[in-house]
Formats: sequence, C-alpha cells, structure tokens
Amino acid sequence: MTKVYHQEIFGLREEKYDWLKSHSISNVEWNEIEPEGDFYIFKPQDKTYLQEYQSFKKITELFLVYSVGIVTARDKLTIGWTEDEIWRRIQNFAKLDPEIARQAYKLGKDTIEWQINFAKNDLIENEFNKNLITKISYRPFDTRYTYYTGKSKGFHCRPRKEIMLNFVEDNLGLISSRQSDSSGALPVFVSNKMTDAHLITSAVSGSYLFPLYLYPDINLNHLFSGEKIVSEKKPNIKREVFEELQANFQKEVSPEEIFYYIYAVLYSNTYREKYKEFLKIDFPRIPFTKDYERFITLGKLGERLANIHLLKSTELDFPIAKYPEAGSNRVEKVVYETGKVWINKQQYFSNVPEEVWQYHIGGYQVCDKWLKDRKGRTLSLDEIKTYCKIVSALSKTIEIQAEIDL
Repeated sequence: MTKVYHQEIFGLREEKYDWLKSHSISNVEWNEIEPEGDFYIFKPQDKTYLQEYQSFKKITELFLVYSVGIVTARDKLTIGWTEDEIWRRIQNFAKLDPEIARQAYKLGKDTIEWQINFAKNDLIENEFNKNLITKISYRPFDTRYTYYTGKSKGFHCRPRKEIMLNFVEDNLGLISSRQSDSSGALPVFVSNKMTDAHLITSAVSGSYLFPLYLYPDINLNHLFSGEKIVSEKKPNIKREVFEELQANFQKEVSPEEIFYYIYAVLYSNTYREKYKEFLKIDFPRIPFTKDYERFITLGKLGERLANIHLLKSTELDFPIAKYPEAGSNRVEKVVYETGKVWINKQQYFSNVPEEVWQYHIGGYQVCDKWLKDRKGRTLSLDEIKTYCKIVSALSKTIEIQAEIDL
C-alpha cells in the first residue's frame, strides 16, 4: 500500500536554505498522513469533526440552481459608478475604432470569450436600450452600475442569464464560495441584485449566487420594463429540505425562514471555528437543528444580519462613525490611526473601532477596500453616508455573531 508523508517549515528564506543544507529525505522527521476523497488533502488535517461535518448537506445540495456571478472580463469598460456614466460610456465605446477603444478603456488583447467587436455588436443589436442599465453588487456594500444584455460573449463575457434574470423582480440571494481567500474569513454575503463574480472573493473559484426564488417566465423582452411577471415565483430550495424540516418540527416552514437560518449558521463564530479545516476546501455544509424554537431564533438573527448587510435596516439609521471635517472629499491615501480612517491629510471618518476596521468579508477587508477602490475620486454625500453605515453594519455584525451560538 502506498504511504504518504508530510513535513513543512516556516521562516525566512535564509533559514529555509540552511535547513535544506542539513537535511535530506533520509533524516527528515516525516509525518504520515492519510489523504481522503473527495479532495485528497496532502497535508495534516484535524479530522475530529470530519464525520459530523460530512453528515450535513452542502449548500449546493439545498438549492436547485446556482451560478458564479457575472464575469465581465473587462470591468473598466462594463462597470460604472452611475447610470449616466455607463450610458455615456456604451455610446462612446460603440462609435470608436476598435484599436482606439482598446487604448481608451485599457482593454488589453482580445480573447476567445471577449472581443471588442463582439461587445460593440451586442450594444448595437440592443439599440442602446437605457432600460438595460442596472445595479450590480460589485463588492461588499459596493453597488455599481452595468449594462446588461444577457448575451454570452457580448458586452459581458459570461452574464449568467439563467440566474441573474431572477433578480429583475424582488429576490434575495445567498453569496458563497467554494473556498476561502488567504484572509481565512468564510466568504458569505447577501444581495438583492445581480452580482459580480468576485463579489466576496478574488479567488479563481469565484462568488456563487444562490437565489431564494426563481421566476420561470422572465425574459429579456420585459427586462426592467416595469411589466409585471405573470407566473408566480417558486422557491429555489429543494423540496426534500422542506419535507425534512416539516417532519422534524411538525410545522411548515417558509423559504425565507430557511434562508435566514442558513445565513445565521454561516455567520456563527462557533460554526466557523469548529469546522474551519473543512470550510477551506469546498462549499459550506449546513447543520439543521431539530429544535423548532432554535430554528426560529437563529432565523431571526439571520434576518437581522441580512437586512444590515443590505444596508436597509433601521438599526443603521444613526451610524456610529462620523465625518467631522470639511474639505475636498477626495480619497488620496487611506490610513487607519486609533479610531480614525483618514482619506487625505485633512479629512477622516471617526469612531471606527479597530475590530471593525480589521473585519473581513471573504477575501476583503471591507472598510479599507471600499475606500481604496475610490482612490482618486471625490466622495459624494451619499457615499459618505454609505461609508458611515458600513462601519455601523460591521459593528452590528460583530455583535450579532456573538449572539449566534450553535
């Protein structure tokens, strides 16, 4: 039988070189490991809770359909700060010579899946329909605008139409990923809009969108036209999940109750710590309680979290962060110092706790990234208000996470 051994060292490069000079295969203290399917992890792994964890269903086994978010392939062209910016950009881009457009928007070389002429033709075929401009959840708490035709290898490389059109009407979507970034924070978020493929992680695995509801008859003919959908929405949660919970509780549960329960579980510190070895590898698995009261209690905490993350909770009406100094509002250099987030030499956001500043959602340190993505821009009044709300949202998230106990 084949045996697998492992060893590793940490330290500075010179220390590693010295170690290698004095060791060979024969005198290294190897640790025997036993990699197991499906992933065959070739490193030591704490398997104390592996059997228990594997008894839970993955989120991909709970939802009927899901997909990675929109792959634009050219964010600098396809993603804008405002509706007017995107509207002007698509009209200008379509008129430009391909090589001039390539330079103007820093588009790089064409690929098999995204080419300038493909994008231009897609815009022209849709006759520059202003109704196709839509909001997109681009990064955590960062809503931007794009022009959505739904055509693959068009303006967007992979628009994921079969999933994204379900967000023309009211909907919720769970965002998760197959694996964590180097930050180690579990990639989980919520959206009520179309989503970008790197919403919560820059990893190759991408950010997956799991809609709560499906709208079977949605098509591009009435996309954003204001026309109401005739057919009723259907839960995107598998029937077996409802049946199992009803058998456990002797009560019917709603799709929203299941969604919010899942959201609470994924933000549980106990859950994240207990199963951290396995959450690094694949989509998270969900332990469903058999206690109805516990299910409802966690669901209410999950609902609070979701509303806070959508920035629509009344709990954010009086943000803890302040923006006390007048000035240019231009983001020049983002620096954190003892509760203050400086955006230039004169202006800062105050009352930003260290734990909030350091908080990660997936691969992003939110308070830092949100501002750094706006470097060189002048913050609008709405953006200043939004940032203050983000600080409160993360502070509330930390508080609620402490309440969730699995």
